Amino acid sequence: MNRIAPTALYQEVAERLRQRIYAHELPPGTWIDEQKLAEQYGISRTPLREALKVLASEGLVELKPRRGCYVTEISRQDLDDIFPLIALLEGRCAAEAVKRAKAADLTALRTIHEKLEAAARDARVDAFFEANQEFHRKIQELSGNRWLLSVIQDLRKVLKMSRLHSLSLEGRLQQSLEEHRAILARMLAGDATGAERQMYEHLLSGREALARIDEQPGGGKAA
Repeated sequence: MNRIAPTALYQEVAERLRQRIYAHELPPGTWIDEQKLAEQYGISRTPLREALKVLASEGLVELKPRRGCYVTEISRQDLDDIFPLIALLEGRCAAEAVKRAKAADLTALRTIHEKLEAAARDARVDAFFEANQEFHRKIQELSGNRWLLSVIQDLRKVLKMSRLHSLSLEGRLQQSLEEHRAILARMLAGDATGAERQMYEHLLSGREALARIDEQPGGGKAA
């Protein structure tokens, strides 16, 4: 593994570890071997520990007294707790976005939605997932509320810890597409209340899909 340049060292270390956690190279529950990682990166343990503090503040790792640092494990209860919060927050984003969005903003959102349509038509799940993320990010951006964005981003970082992906459930991709169509329709109609409700229901629908996957043998990346 390449050595890391000294500039903003602990931040770069945090980002590398963050991506390894998201990729499940460091699976949930894994003990973080500080000495081994420091040797891999060619750094001292001081910036590594600072990086772990950053990840702990994001909920990606847990610092346990006298036991060390472990990658956070996401339980069913965590998902049950997080999804209603994200649904409320992203619903609020949709409502605020309707009130702030200009014609050019809505055109940009429609363009992103066309990527969803194309990916669904070709059954390209990964492309649909990426367009889905872009669609949600655009609405969050249009809300113009940096506090909402900050909290949503923190919660979504934790959700990325999950191994499950609601789009892996049979029929979920088409259902998700229809939900996005409904959100877009409410936004284009200037219906803030309707957009908020559709976004809220969309995210709770994603949690329901994850629950069904979790009940199946094997399981399936978070919605």
